Amino acid sequence: MAPLPLARLAVYNRPFSYVGVDYFGPLLVKQGRSNVKRWIALFTCLTVRAVHLEMVHSLTTASCISCIRRFVCRLGSPVEFFSDNATNFHGAERILREQINNGIQATFTNSNTKWTFIPPGAPHMGGAWERLVRSVKTAMGDAYTEGKLNDEELQTFIEEAESIVNTRPLTYLPIESIESEALTPNHFLLGSSNGVKLPGIDIVQGTSQDAWNHIQRQLNRFWQRWLKEYLPVIRRQIKWFDETRNVQVGDVVLIADETKRNRWIRGRVIDSIKAQDGHVRQAIVKTSGGVLRRPVSKLAVIDVGISAASEANRPHPGENVSADTSIERSDNPEP
Repeated sequence: MAPLPLARLAVYNRPFSYVGVDYFGPLLVKQGRSNVKRWIALFTCLTVRAVHLEMVHSLTTASCISCIRRFVCRLGSPVEFFSDNATNFHGAERILREQINNGIQATFTNSNTKWTFIPPGAPHMGGAWERLVRSVKTAMGDAYTEGKLNDEELQTFIEEAESIVNTRPLTYLPIESIESEALTPNHFLLGSSNGVKLPGIDIVQGTSQDAWNHIQRQLNRFWQRWLKEYLPVIRRQIKWFDETRNVQVGDVVLIADETKRNRWIRGRVIDSIKAQDGHVRQAIVKTSGGVLRRPVSKLAVIDVGISAASEANRPHPGENVSADTSIERSDNPEP
């Protein structure tokens, strides 16, 4: 298993410094006598696992940029975005990056903000936000009646779902004290699981400096609990212990995409992308239809090739084939 990325370990950073974003829907809402489609954009903090939901009116790039601007205005500019390869995400990243390069005031108030895309065909690499899409849908449950709500009612509805998801426990209930509660994303956003001040978290009487120090101590206490209770849980590695050979440049592979029956895309690896642990987890494959980027989980390496010696002994057209001519096995066929 791959080690946790740095975005999952950004301790003592502002929530939503590292953000995963995804869309889900559409949802039908009432507008006059007809129903129109609406989508929900989910932003999740990859460190404290908090979520922020925005209602989106279309899948266009312009609508995506407006959604991101609303998010940044409320929760600040992130250090890095993570998403899949939807065309509206690519379009938003390109336009916003052009604005920064041209010196125009853009959504990314931090010029060092990056946008990282997972490989195409690898939704499991976006599991951090895909799983929360399901949690939001579960929170919405049967209360949402398709085509019965208007825009204002749907906005209220998804914000209530956001509040429910942010109160979910990240850790087990502590046994030291009955009054203690499990750590939740709302502890980092609101100071408690439900936003109501708990005993011992009220601002102490005194100067503003004393109040500031008191709040900082409470936040540090939450982060200490995060390190002791939550981090050991997400660091567990429960499968994929055996070492396997990395995909190498020149390997002939079959791309296991969801294609038509009996249609297998074959190509040759022209570049391999290594992760920080030294393992290849993405590769650039050249096929007859173009160049594709795919995760190694979708590549089946063909380990039978033609060695250099057998290639030299291969008869030319028109020559007789001798009895000792054979095709040898080679783990590293020449490109």
